[in-house]
Amino acid sequence: MRIRPARIDDAPGIAHVHVTSWRSAYAGIIPQTYLDDLSETRRAAFWTQQIDTPEKSTFIVVAEDDSGQIVGMASGGPERLGVEGYTGEIYLIYLLADAQGQGIGRKLIHTSARHLLEAGFNSMMLWVLEDNHRAQRFYEAMGGQKLDQTQPHLIGGKVLIEISYGWPDIDLLAEKAEPGGEDS
Repeated sequence: MRIRPARIDDAPGIAHVHVTSWRSAYAGIIPQTYLDDLSETRRAAFWTQQIDTPEKSTFIVVAEDDSGQIVGMASGGPERLGVEGYTGEIYLIYLLADAQGQGIGRKLIHTSARHLLEAGFNSMMLWVLEDNHRAQRFYEAMGGQKLDQTQPHLIGGKVLIEISYGWPDIDLLAEKAEPGGEDS
């Protein structure tokens, strides 16, 4: 398994992880009609654009298994909503259900922290759906602190609450990532 920067030709694999992980992680949380309507084709177009025209200080990385299949991904950059005390943000982190429990999520967090630190951010935060208890347990196990910040998010006609987790100092997380953009 390795983690590396995303390339344009990764967009279909990233889209597969994005759509598949949403359908498995958010079943029973997000309306099923919304999940059923997710399209790998539309997501691949989105990810192609994101990879081709990156915003300043952002990153997109993929985790691929030994056969080269993309099984996870993460992206991040500057914190976007003005959460006090946090300069960087993991915008999203997704992992196929079959790839969970193998340390890949941890490596994605470490690599994300390293990318953010290299971009000049010394802290990071992220948003997670309030009903996604499995993800919350993972972030807490990774040292994330539940913050007081919440926000409503309309998905599929349903208002869902997102809660935030933060890491006020990402130096130790970043040290655990392999230098040069890859983790093995």
